[in-house]
Amino acid sequence: MGHWHNVRADLRDPARDLRERIPEVYKGFADLSSASLKDGVISAAMKEVIAVVLAVAAECDGCIAAHARSAVKRGASPDQVAEALGVAIMMGGGPATVYAPRAWEAYQEFLGQE
Repeated sequence: MGHWHNVRADLRDPARDLRERIPEVYKGFADLSSASLKDGVISAAMKEVIAVVLAVAAECDGCIAAHARSAVKRGASPDQVAEALGVAIMMGGGPATVYAPRAWEAYQEFLGQE
């Protein structure tokens, strides 16, 4: 198991505990996520790529791990992810030159191990 799988695994238990304490919040978030990420005019795969880019902007490793995995599962291609990460770098400057490669690594890890 690689680093990005470990990021997801490390968050699993604390997230489960918090979800048990505030189930309405997590249900609302799950409903919002489902509605936001389904196929529409923009494909679900491209929405996950957008989420990866936003995760880079937010500098959120847990978000990168979750959405890189989902981008793989929904069929986003390496070229699509790479180009979108280029936009993240253009918009995010220096910090994005750190987090975009992290997102690329996560995508590659999930692509090779899903």
